Amino acid sequence: MAFNYEVKKRVFGFDKTKTEKYVAQMKTLGIIQFGDLCDEVTKVGMAPRGVVKMVLDGLIDTLNININKGFSVQLGDFGCFRPGINAKSQDKQEDVKSDTVYRRKIIFTPGQYFKEMLTRASVTRANWENSETTSGGGSNPDAGGNGEEENPLG
Repeated sequence: MAFNYEVKKRVFGFDKTKTEKYVAQMKTLGIIQFGDLCDEVTKVGMAPRGVVKMVLDGLIDTLNININKGFSVQLGDFGCFRPGINAKSQDKQEDVKSDTVYRRKIIFTPGQYFKEMLTRASVTRANWENSETTSGGGSNPDAGGNGEEENPLG
């Protein structure tokens, strides 16, 4: 498995010179739609598609209920979902109120299975020229980058 990246120019605002630098940015192939995911799980797990969809829908609903209550939800080696927020900082303690919260989010921390997968994954510069992605309901990636290594997808 390889993680593909592309090189992007960024302007960092933390210094007065507004220096332009180049960074590696993850490049995904697209999005696997829920129905396609159910089909893949059906093939791998040998369970009927309706059962897979029913279980995944139930899991999503249960995650929603428990995270909405404020619980973290641990899914074994898969990982843990927990509620989180971003809030504006205040000079005084009494100025911290609910209206200083500007973003609510769900934070996913991968479990051991995914952590091990990440340590084994290679990193390759993406070369999307003259290639298209059509499977899984994804969109065509933008062209860009010269390959450092041969891209196994191209």
